[in-house]
Amino acid sequence: MTKSESLFNEAVNFIPGGVNSPVRAFGSIGEAPRFIERADGAYMTDVDGNKYLDYVCSWGPMILGHNHPEILKSVLDACKDGLSFGAATRKEVEMAELICEIVPSIEMVRMVNSGTEAVMSAVRTARGYTGRNKIVKFMGCYHGHSDAMLVKAGSGVMTSGVPDSAGVPAGCTEDTLSAIYNDLESVNALFQEMGKDIAAIIVEPVGANMGVVPPSEGFLKGLRELCDKYGSLLIFDEVITGFRLALDGAQGFFGVKPDLTTFGKIIGAGMPVGAYGGRKEIMEMVSPVGAVYQAGTLSGNPVAMAAGLAQLHILKDHPEIYTNLNAMGDWFYAEIDNILKETNANCTINHVGSLGCVFFTENPVDNYASAKTSDTAEFARYCKYMMGHGIYLAPSQFEAMFLSAAHTKPELEQTLEIIKAYFAG
Repeated sequence: MTKSESLFNEAVNFIPGGVNSPVRAFGSIGEAPRFIERADGAYMTDVDGNKYLDYVCSWGPMILGHNHPEILKSVLDACKDGLSFGAATRKEVEMAELICEIVPSIEMVRMVNSGTEAVMSAVRTARGYTGRNKIVKFMGCYHGHSDAMLVKAGSGVMTSGVPDSAGVPAGCTEDTLSAIYNDLESVNALFQEMGKDIAAIIVEPVGANMGVVPPSEGFLKGLRELCDKYGSLLIFDEVITGFRLALDGAQGFFGVKPDLTTFGKIIGAGMPVGAYGGRKEIMEMVSPVGAVYQAGTLSGNPVAMAAGLAQLHILKDHPEIYTNLNAMGDWFYAEIDNILKETNANCTINHVGSLGCVFFTENPVDNYASAKTSDTAEFARYCKYMMGHGIYLAPSQFEAMFLSAAHTKPELEQTLEIIKAYFAG
């Protein structure tokens, strides 16, 4: 860790907290972050030469593993033509056509530069289309760091307008309403009170920013029905689940069709990119066609588009990737569950396909409040142990584990042995 620690000591002098995103901070487990030098397949290597089996996968988009040869070739070929033009390109059109082809709910799509920007733009579009202001979000669901989405996850169903960050005026969040994930009654209560003012519900179809919390039976369908009843829009934030659970995302996996969908870095194969899309009549509200203003000088960057097109074409042409990856996830997380039961660990494991999370609580976890019963100090000990044995996990109890197509069964079995040793020891 010598070089990582030295770099971190240098970084804190010039970068807030020494990191460019809080999710990279290792303070919660009492260590300096690993500074990564390279990654290939299922592994990452830090500046000290330590090699890790990676279960973060750049927070999800590396579904084919790191440095996939076909994606790498597409990027290098695109670079030869120039890194950025700030002008329209063929690759933008190809990407838009491909997304509209493989995601049935999307008829038009706009490229942006991040998931945060995609959500911010989709919410503005929903408000412009409906002529309403209020947005329903769920406690524990993260939708980027735009002001309107940074609302404190309070315990009351009707809690709204409480900023969860310094620098966010209360006026920016006064139209953001908080409901309880997997609790349709909490949403229904909001609609009964002010349904005529609600522009949209925004939801992670799988709660993947409070660990991993799958939707309960009928929850997503119930949201769809409420939106239809009150003339509101349903926005699926698929920054994590899009093109991961299935080619057509969580909406295909669960069979519920949203009005708008947001995507993040997975459509750039891990490069900085995002997108939002939906029905044509909604998306035609967006400038320069409609009155909802949204712009991005570098949106649709040709290098990012090349990377994303390569990855999405591989996934489209090889549906067995999803079959194998989800089956591998079912097996792997079931084996972890067996270990937890055999060792009498006070833990709960949730998973959907290749997404999973071990919660250090004996309680079932189906929403933000139950996730927060986790013992974060014990998680920190577990995470340090796993890191020390070459298993790279997110340094937070409330993040997902990601499998990739590059992970092999022997590597997963090796991971299971390390997990078993921790809980048995």
